[in-house]
Amino acid sequence: MAPAPRPRRGGRDVSRLLADFGHETPRVAATVKAAREPRVFHQRSPRGRRQAGRGWAPSSAPVAAWRMTSDQAPAFWPLIATPALPPTGAQMGIDIRSGAAFHCDPLGWVVRPDVPVTNPNIMCFGKPGTGKSGTTKAFILRMMDFGYRSLILGDTKDEYEGLCTFLGVEPIALGQGLSSRVNPLSLGPLAHGWDRLDRVEAQRRAQSVFSRWLTLVRALVGSQQIGEALVPFGPSEDAVVRAALAHLTGYSRGASRPTETTIPKLWAALDNPSAELVAQTRYADRRAFMDSTRILRDALGQLVDGPLAGLFDDHTNFSIDWLAPIQSLSLSRLPKDAVGIALTCLGSWGTGQREVVARGDQRIVVRDEAWRQLRLGPEAVKAFDADMRLSRGFAGQGGDIQYAVGHKPSDLLSAGDDGSQAQTIAKDMMHLADIKILHGQGLKVARELDEILGLGPLAVEAITTWARQEPGRALWQVGDRMYKVATVLHPVEAQLADTNTGIRAAG
Repeated sequence: MAPAPRPRRGGRDVSRLLADFGHETPRVAATVKAAREPRVFHQRSPRGRRQAGRGWAPSSAPVAAWRMTSDQAPAFWPLIATPALPPTGAQMGIDIRSGAAFHCDPLGWVVRPDVPVTNPNIMCFGKPGTGKSGTTKAFILRMMDFGYRSLILGDTKDEYEGLCTFLGVEPIALGQGLSSRVNPLSLGPLAHGWDRLDRVEAQRRAQSVFSRWLTLVRALVGSQQIGEALVPFGPSEDAVVRAALAHLTGYSRGASRPTETTIPKLWAALDNPSAELVAQTRYADRRAFMDSTRILRDALGQLVDGPLAGLFDDHTNFSIDWLAPIQSLSLSRLPKDAVGIALTCLGSWGTGQREVVARGDQRIVVRDEAWRQLRLGPEAVKAFDADMRLSRGFAGQGGDIQYAVGHKPSDLLSAGDDGSQAQTIAKDMMHLADIKILHGQGLKVARELDEILGLGPLAVEAITTWARQEPGRALWQVGDRMYKVATVLHPVEAQLADTNTGIRAAG
């Protein structure tokens, strides 16, 4: 049987089939294929062709790969990858970089291992009108929800009077002709129950009280001048004042309860010394004592009869309600040249009042216009430095947040000549506050901050540009971390923080 014939390949297409039946289909013009452009860059291996003199590179360029955590990233990109802070404490505003809420919790940060803060102190700098007052008052008000109370140690311009009135507290005003008196040599709460103390505890309290008093007297005497030089206060003056205070309080005679003394009584004891005091201080006779202590006695006499007469020369005649949300001592009625000394006296008095506190008693101690005290000289700087170091509380009890407000870092550097001991202590004091709030500044002041704190160019730019565009904006330095924060005020807070009311009234 023969095989079936294979079908012819090809056959008629549609046009040929229609033509066989008398139909002609229209023809399409033939398309001309565009010429291909010559290739300029040829694909070749990055290692080149295996021929002599061929290829672009003999080897591929190595690519470095780096991996890092968000804690390490700011070293390469500052202010971009700063780790977020825990949402505890007062909600202050908005963290501009992340868009999240920014909270401030100084004492809470100290006890957290993930926040690089070892003390809760705060220093706030900024040009007038950049929002320092608003940030400070918002912090005070919002921390009250967490049990904190505030103590304004020296309101030099009555900026906190409205806040006190709003909270139902009457500020305590100090000034010539006013009835209020503050004794900077007050024993404070340490005097309570002294007669029931054992010998060791009594000695500890006495050491604490006498150290505070000597620091104050050294600051008050050392802040006065003889021509261009400051009044000296050396070991001999220290021994004389210590012995006189021990006599006045009865501590040298073994009294079971010390007697509170005052600055005028100290001056009188030195101006009319007893034979026992002369012998204890190892002077040959009364005349030698009087000749040696003349400058010391004259300096103390200035505090009794000078611009502060009637303010700090008697026992404290008012009681502090420590359960009130805020207490303020106004100094706006004092002459300008007496404000610095008054701040020094109030600092010592405030420290004495806080030496015995309950475990849960936490307070914000605001020190406005601190530069006035620092300009008094090295001894006044040392007194301020001693107060800043007590923020962790006393004997493990309580805990204060020292909140210092100033205009610029040169306020601290003006404490003494360039390179002097006072300037060195004041500059180091910046590091006693692990939290800095840096509001808007000019370029010169921002560079001073950069030199002291090591902020970096991006931080300087933020302080000189972004922070000056709106009140309340500030660069917060928490340990070694930087945050751009815009404080958000409630309308009531904005009204309480308004410091331009006098300007508006004059206009």
